[in-house]
Amino acid sequence: MSKQTPLSYRENVLAADGAAVRDIVASSGYFNDHEIDVAVELVEERLQKGQKSGYYFIFAEQEGRVVGYCCYGPIACAEGSFDLYWIAVDNDCRSRGIGKILLQKSEERIAAQGGRAVWVETSGLEKYQPTRDFYLHNRYQVEAVLKDFYAAGDDKYVFVKRFSAHGR
Repeated sequence: MSKQTPLSYRENVLAADGAAVRDIVASSGYFNDHEIDVAVELVEERLQKGQKSGYYFIFAEQEGRVVGYCCYGPIACAEGSFDLYWIAVDNDCRSRGIGKILLQKSEERIAAQGGRAVWVETSGLEKYQPTRDFYLHNRYQVEAVLKDFYAAGDDKYVFVKRFSAHGR
């Protein structure tokens, strides 16, 4: 796949997206089978329930292939707060700015829906340092670190990006 081939983005969820999400998330090497299944379940729930699922997606495509995606949604019982549930780029397409564009597009959509903050959580394991650096580089702040959350020695990092009333 040529780096010069332009990307396209879409928000509608297609039946084939479950398999694409599975492949993308698995390609990272970060997630276990259960976590990969959860990523696919969110796609399936969106297909079944539509917007009522509370899950919104943006897919990045190149040459007809999904090469990255993000999933976000409003947090129940929290006014203007959104979770960024997943953002992943196929391992073969990393370091090309696709994740950053997906993040920016999701922030734009969230702000347009009246969002005032985006919350993200990730692991504190060393292999997730690039993930934590990605959020810091994109102006997210560490709001909390929950010690031993996922397992002994595996902390949960909670990041937030707040939007001002005048934009991001």
